Amino acid sequence: MSKKIFTVLSLVLVLSMLLVACGKKATEAPAGPSEADCAKEEVLCVGLVTDVGEVDDKSFNQSSWEGAKSAAEKYNGIANYVETKDAKDYAANIQLFVDKGYDIIVTVGFAITDATIAAGKANPKISFIGVDQGQWNETVPNVAGLIFDEAKSGFLAGVLAGSLTKSKTVAAVLGTDLVPPVVNFNLGYIAGAKYVDPAINVISTYHPGGLDVAFTDPEWGAATAKQAIEQGADVVFGAGGKTGNGALIETAGVKGAYCIGVDSDQWGTVPEAHPCLVSSAMKLITPGVVAIVDLYKEGKFPAGNFVGGAGLAPFHDFDAAISQEVKDKLAEAEKAYDAGEITIQ
Repeated sequence: MSKKIFTVLSLVLVLSMLLVACGKKATEAPAGPSEADCAKEEVLCVGLVTDVGEVDDKSFNQSSWEGAKSAAEKYNGIANYVETKDAKDYAANIQLFVDKGYDIIVTVGFAITDATIAAGKANPKISFIGVDQGQWNETVPNVAGLIFDEAKSGFLAGVLAGSLTKSKTVAAVLGTDLVPPVVNFNLGYIAGAKYVDPAINVISTYHPGGLDVAFTDPEWGAATAKQAIEQGADVVFGAGGKTGNGALIETAGVKGAYCIGVDSDQWGTVPEAHPCLVSSAMKLITPGVVAIVDLYKEGKFPAGNFVGGAGLAPFHDFDAAISQEVKDKLAEAEKAYDAGEITIQ
């Protein structure tokens, strides 16, 4: 064998050994935490139980899940979720995380309030975050209600709608009025439109169904938006999970019409609505969940009500179309609201 061939073979052998060594090292690298580690004090485990509907609803459930994931990642923990298909399963779904030793359980939506309180009382060593669940009648030490001023973001959405309408008619397509936050969004929206011009006509329509269907009915949302547009509405506020999303997407097909999303910045979650989506009336759910987990880690878990942020999302592609006059009007309106000068009826 020539010296040159021997040298080449030697290099190939060395490279092969290095690759094997690297592969072995990667294989032996410690794995991240898993559910089996939830019993360990140093591993943070965050579980989430959705309201009725999927976790990727592009609205309320999804924003809460993003918060749970972000908080777990921040502390090198784990996060998992259970999707609720039927309201009767709330308690059982919560219990799944209780049985696995999770530290924090996030439950989503007003309808799951009673099940959350009951679980909190039964499991005092577990912390619960109830998204949109005001703790008004009693304070349970290990339960934090993450609430928002929906009337404020609804009011700003109404001011925007009232400033943009040319027909002097705007609409709101809503989930059920059995949920106080939905009602607050609507009352704020009406007040905001009237703040711009008392003569503006506001067509507000609540879903006629119960909690099990009111937020998961995009077909009804689309049909209701279509009806409002036929009645002259040129701005539509969709506030009702997938039901509201149906209204946004329907409005997107109408030339010259605007739509306003809800809960999160829906520009990033409902791209089908981009042709009309001028903004969203936001509850800052994701950072709210993370903030409560931060306090938990600091030993300052906020029992009772924790008020998250609320406001309008950016205008995105519509920014240049929103005049400085309208932007100034919104700033003036927010200042008046924060000063307590606005009455929401």
